[in-house]
Amino acid sequence: MNKLIAIVSASGVGKTTLTHALARAHPFQTAYEQHSERPFQKLFKQDARYALANQMDYLLFRAEQERELRASSQTALVDGGLDLDFHGFTRLFHARGLLTDPEYDLCRRFYSWTRNLLPLPDLIIHLTASREIIKARLAQRDRINIASAEDTELFNSFLEEWLETISPHQILHLDVSNETPEYSQSIPIVLERLQG
Repeated sequence: MNKLIAIVSASGVGKTTLTHALARAHPFQTAYEQHSERPFQKLFKQDARYALANQMDYLLFRAEQERELRASSQTALVDGGLDLDFHGFTRLFHARGLLTDPEYDLCRRFYSWTRNLLPLPDLIIHLTASREIIKARLAQRDRINIASAEDTELFNSFLEEWLETISPHQILHLDVSNETPEYSQSIPIVLERLQG
């Protein structure tokens, strides 16, 4: 089974940018969030009734990505991933009242069952950045965002709660507040960790 690396963070920190930068520096097999391609994302942005459909679609999509990435001949790199979609976004939307208790429980059951069938990523790269950086990056985005800069603190609390259950040797924490657009500071750190 192939190695899988997941890059996790709140929206706007730089998961996608780092994934692209790493893919330019090393021959990784990659997978992305695909906001515009997901069938319920835009509908959910306009109408909260699509929250459950959106989350179930993402959880299934992420599980499918993991299965395909694990079958690749190259080390795989995923922008976000199954765990982030549940522990970050699903929990956030439930906390905001966008998912009812039974809807959240359905997502939780699906995530737990799926994670029992698929191993955790071999390495989780956890990105953080200052609140000002996140707000500025989200404002510049040309994509559908359900989570906002105001959600970052709560989102991070859910994400950190999950990360506390993971062995520290499986996590690489990177503060990318002062990172260059090419991620020139972070790429050598990640590649060195993979070689070690």
